[in-house]
Amino acid sequence: MAKVTPRLTFDRGTLLLHPPPSSGAWAGIAEWDDRIERLRAPAWQYRRLLEGLQRDNVPLEDKAKAFENLHLQLALTQEPFEHQSAALEAWITTGRQGVIILPTGAGKTFVAMLAMQRTQRSTLICVPTLDLMHQWYANLQAAFPDTEIGLHGGGSKDLSSILISTYDSAHRLIEHNGNRWGLLIFDEVHHLAGDLYKTIAEYSLAPYRLGLTATLERPDGRHSSILGLVGQVVYRARPEDLAGNALAPYDLVRISVDLSVAEREEYNAHLETRSTFLKKRNIRLSSLEGWSRFIRESAKSQEGRRAMLAHRELKRLSKASDAKLRTLDELLQSHLEERTLIFTDDNETVYDISRKLLIPAITHQTAVKERHSILENFRNGTYPVLVASRVLNEGVDVPEASLAIVLSGTGSHREHVQRLGRILRARPNKRAKLIEVISKDTLEEGTAKRRHEKLEPIENKQPREGLEKIQEALSFDDLLNL
Repeated sequence: MAKVTPRLTFDRGTLLLHPPPSSGAWAGIAEWDDRIERLRAPAWQYRRLLEGLQRDNVPLEDKAKAFENLHLQLALTQEPFEHQSAALEAWITTGRQGVIILPTGAGKTFVAMLAMQRTQRSTLICVPTLDLMHQWYANLQAAFPDTEIGLHGGGSKDLSSILISTYDSAHRLIEHNGNRWGLLIFDEVHHLAGDLYKTIAEYSLAPYRLGLTATLERPDGRHSSILGLVGQVVYRARPEDLAGNALAPYDLVRISVDLSVAEREEYNAHLETRSTFLKKRNIRLSSLEGWSRFIRESAKSQEGRRAMLAHRELKRLSKASDAKLRTLDELLQSHLEERTLIFTDDNETVYDISRKLLIPAITHQTAVKERHSILENFRNGTYPVLVASRVLNEGVDVPEASLAIVLSGTGSHREHVQRLGRILRARPNKRAKLIEVISKDTLEEGTAKRRHEKLEPIENKQPREGLEKIQEALSFDDLLNL
């Protein structure tokens, strides 16, 4: 009886293989599913499975993949910067899988378009916001004018060979369509660490994967799951590496201001209330567990509720003191020619600044049309100053901005890099400046210090170490006629 060639198919985010190959290449990848009497493997293991079968010279009828060969011609005439070429070649050399870390403004989108041209496979691009989705759409239309570009999210439900989708829409789309695209591009790839969004990478069989971000590392360590699904870090550059070349040169300035006498008395009273409660309960706020205990214990008694209220008042006083607002006004008066972004940590302060200084504001509550109108007026100079909370930390392109004033923020280094990135787009004769205004002798000093403390960087490890592994990657490209 003639041997039946094993057949591979795609099934709702998984792979089915039957009959089992005589080779053991599938061991550790696929498991026997008694319900259907087939081998089943996670879709994201598609490449590893094919590489193993190829290595053992096992014939295979591949009915799983449904991605297309494309004929992309890049219409842009711009030449890549040295760091963009180096990032692209590092990604290709390591088998077209991996994460590229570049500062905001350093041209991550252009690197992705070059990767699409070099790979020539149907592509799914995932982005965190609708604003970014429309930015990508405009950029790809200009880069590939003869190719249909689709959108999935915000009311659009295309399924084209080049598709831009929000993460929210992609995780619902991918289970039944995870075999349509050969290349996955994850913009702001740190979002992929969430349990819900991880399914986009897990349910797709795309053999080629590119992650883009300015800030991959997470304090909770969950970036390791991203590296397993997308590939290791293959290239990294910091803002200081590119300043004065691909990015505008910049200065970082810190201004300390004193609380007023009345504010200081109020601050000290609230600090005493909180400290007394924490000491009684033996709670230290230097760890996540400590914060969790504080929240739990504060809900159990009137004393606890007073301590939590005192904590909130401490933050309010340090974030939006009268001295900060006076300093902000003085800074704006002395930088009248600069296109300026003001960042705070909370919406209440945003609206307070907007009312007192008559400055347009954007928060997560701002309607989409109003938000677009405000941003457009900022870009064309009608509004020289804009105040926002965290909503402008990422996903907004405002190359005209040259000054950022940070009145308050979290202790996240990622947030610091994101806010700095908003002003680093290079322009002739531009020198950017980020000014932090800190309330002296308050808890805010520790917060500001933490956001300047970088997490231990992930090493630039190649996902395939050694010449033999590189040759395997190249042979896989040959298998798919790349």
